Order: sequence, then C-alpha cells, then structure tokens
Amino acid sequence: MSDATDTTGLPREHFDVLIVGAGISGIGAGYHIESRFPGKTYAILEARDDMGGTWDLFRYPGIRSDSDMHTLGFKFHPWTEAEAIADGPAILRYVHDTAREYGIDRNVRFNHRVVRAEWSTPDARWTVEAERTDTGETVELTCGFLFSCSGYYRYDEGYLPDFEGVERFKGVFVHPQHWPEDLDYAGKRVLVIGSGATAVTLVPAMADDAAHVTMLQRSPSYIVSLPGQDPIANFLRRVLPDKTAYAVTRWKNVFIQALVYQLCRRRPDLMKRLIRRGVMRQLPPGYDVDKHFTPKYNPWDQRLCLVPDGDLFKSISEGRASMVTDTIETFTENGIKLSSGEELEADIIVSATGLNLLVFGGISLSVDGLEVEVPKAMAYKSMMLSGVPNFAFALGYTNASWTLKVDVTCEYVCRLLAYMDERGYRQCTPQINDPSVTEEPFLDFTAGYVLRSIHKFPKQGNKQPWRLPMNYALDIRTLRYGPIEDGAMVFSSPEPGAQVTEEVEVAA
Repeated sequence: MSDATDTTGLPREHFDVLIVGAGISGIGAGYHIESRFPGKTYAILEARDDMGGTWDLFRYPGIRSDSDMHTLGFKFHPWTEAEAIADGPAILRYVHDTAREYGIDRNVRFNHRVVRAEWSTPDARWTVEAERTDTGETVELTCGFLFSCSGYYRYDEGYLPDFEGVERFKGVFVHPQHWPEDLDYAGKRVLVIGSGATAVTLVPAMADDAAHVTMLQRSPSYIVSLPGQDPIANFLRRVLPDKTAYAVTRWKNVFIQALVYQLCRRRPDLMKRLIRRGVMRQLPPGYDVDKHFTPKYNPWDQRLCLVPDGDLFKSISEGRASMVTDTIETFTENGIKLSSGEELEADIIVSATGLNLLVFGGISLSVDGLEVEVPKAMAYKSMMLSGVPNFAFALGYTNASWTLKVDVTCEYVCRLLAYMDERGYRQCTPQINDPSVTEEPFLDFTAGYVLRSIHKFPKQGNKQPWRLPMNYALDIRTLRYGPIEDGAMVFSSPEPGAQVTEEVEVAA
C-alpha cells in the first residue's frame, strides 16, 4: 500500500487541518480555522450522528449549563436569549445555529470515530484512522495538523461505584448519562445519589412531578444560587448592538468569576461564611446547613455547584425534596440502607455519581513508529504535548467557563499555523530544553472524577510554558499576544523522504 492510498486501496483524502469532535470546542475550532485561513482545507470528525457533544448526549431532566452563557458561549457569536443559565436544548440550538450561520456544518463528518493517528516526519503529516460508527468501515485520512476537540469525558459510560446489593433493588436504577426517554417518574419516590452539578440539577427538575425526591450525598458540596437571568445583560442588549452588549457582559462576568475564584483561594474562611450565609437565607429556620451544605474542603478545591434562582433550596423549603448526608451500606429490594441504619425507600434510584474521563477521546497516537505514552508527556501551554509534532488539544478551565480557554487555544493554534506558513516550516514540536522544569499533576483539582483518572493525563511543569495557569487574563497575554518563538517550540522543515533520526523525542 502506498502512502497515497488507504487500507481499501482508495486514495486518501488530505486536509490541512483535521478537528476531532463536533461539540462546542470543535465548532469553535472550525470557525477559527475557516475565518483565519479561508484557503485551508479542514474537516471535523464526529463519532456521533449529530453535533453538540455533551449537550446532545445528556438528556436527563433539567440539564443546564453550570456557567453563564455569556462566557460559555462563543466569543464570536453572541448569546442573545434572556436566560443566562440556559438549559441543554437551548445550548444545543445555539451550537447548531452557530455551525449553520458560519458554514461550519458543511465540514462535519458524522459517524467517524477517530481511533488512531500516526505521524510521519518525512511526510510531515498525520495518517488518521477512523471507524465508521454507522457502517463499521475503517476510513483513513491525512492532515498536516491534528486538533483534538473531544473534551475529556468518556461518552459511552458514566462512573458507577460498586454498590453493594444493587441487583436486589426491584425498582428502576439509572445513570443520568444514559437516561431512558420513556422513564415516567410522575408520582414516584425518587432517590438521587450524588452531590455534584448533575445531582443539584436533577433534584429540583424532578421534584415538580415526583411524589418526593431525596438527594443522598456522602459529603456536601458548595452550592451557590445565582439569578437565571442577567439583568445587566438584558438591559445592555436593549440599548446596545448585540455584539457590543455581549462583549461588555462577557468581560463583566469574566471579572466576577476571577474575583470569586481568587477570594476563594486567598480568603477561604471569608468565602465559606458568605456561601453559608447565602444558603441559610434560602432555607427554613433551623435547617441543618452545617450537616448538608458545609463541605470539609475549601471553596474551589472542587468546582462550585450553581443553582439558578435557588431552585434546589425552593424544592427543599416547599417539602418536595429533602437532603440526606450519609453513606450507603447496601441496596435493598425497596431502596437503600444507610450506614446509620436508616432505610430510604424509592421507586427510582438515580446514580448521579459522576463521569469517567478519557484522554483525547481514546485516540492512540504514534510518532515515527513510536507509541506516544501520554502520561509521560508534558503539556505545552496546556494545549500541546512534548515530543509530539503538529498536534494540539482543547481543554477548558476548571475554575471558569470552558469556552473561554477553548477560544484562546484556537487563536493560538491559528497564530502557530500562520507563523509556520510565513516561514515555510512544516513541523512544530514542543521540546523540554530546560533541565530545571519539574513535573506536577496536570490538574490541581480534587474532584473525584479528576482524581480517578489523573494518572492517564500528561503532566504539567513548574514553570511556563509548561505550567497550566487556569487564568484567562494570563492566557490572553500569552496565547493571543505572546511570542511564538519561546525556546521550547522547535520548528523544522523535513525534506520529503528524509530519514528519521534518533533525535526525535516522543513523550519526553
């Protein structure tokens, strides 16, 4: 088989850029590539049969954003709806509208699950292998630059603890990631296991129709109530053009997010008191806030849970929902027996116990025949891997809206591609040339879903450009305006057919 044909003997299609994933990150990447380089060819490979990623996958009751849409939305396409904390269907419409308005949808190839990518230095290109999820066929394409925008959630399965006796339960047991379309919970007793964003979303959403909803948590999370609508944003939209109003609101919210985060890190005791006081104001007098809403960790050691207009607290105050803080001893035929001896009866149990993470959507990478061991690599500017040429990935912030980071990541990728085009380079490879750089975990975050999977991720370094700042203002300075040549990025123009030397490092 020649380099120009795939496994079927047919000519391979070649693209300047291949983007993996048609969720909110991939659609954003498509916009940036298309608007900056109208002459470049690109395609977006999506494993599922529709775009939207997380917002198309999750269909559980009440699914919504856990960030305001003025920062979760795209920088280039204003969010113009009244609701700042939007539900899943509204976000999915927004992604579809964006892709259609900018012509990005024409470049999406559905039912293409990327499983492997092999880099060839002599050819200065990736050979990408994708499985057709609709036909089972294998497709090979090539590209000059590979951009992973698949997020870090594993879409085919959520995290499920090893519950004792779960097989004895005679009711309905579901995980939110695989919500049955025909599940009828009207008039039923519902028990939601979990304390994160999914649980605090499900409880008030189901409480409207269920007989009663109980939220069972092993330990509390910090929960903050914000208005579902942003009155300043809605006012600005009435007196200013949409793009201007959106930009002002976006920066207002970026500043507020950064301020809250910094206060949580620098003045945790103050923020604990403020959050506790906010919870107490929305619950009945005498409610045990310390037991059910006061975590043992500091704010932003894990992500804060957001409830729009205090809907969770309203459900509890009105008696339609209740909180139980305890651990599970075993499932029973009729519900769950707790370590305290109490038994919670339920018709439906929802295990909102979190997600599994999957690095780069499970893509296997190799460089010149050597497998890339991702956990041994170091992340360059939180978007590329040491020793891996012409490859970038988009991951959002853990302490702010996801799309803020994705936008500046896409801007940097475009700057990098333009720099290479201007100088005739065919290959760019981050290399660790500073012996004083030491390894640290990729994410400084104590959420369970991160701790379970952090060993599968690359490392970060103790200094720039290997350190992940999780700081939007710093990223703007570095990624939007900082120099491309920084001593760590190595550029080259390998001649076609050149032999690969042992100097090529993989996952250094």
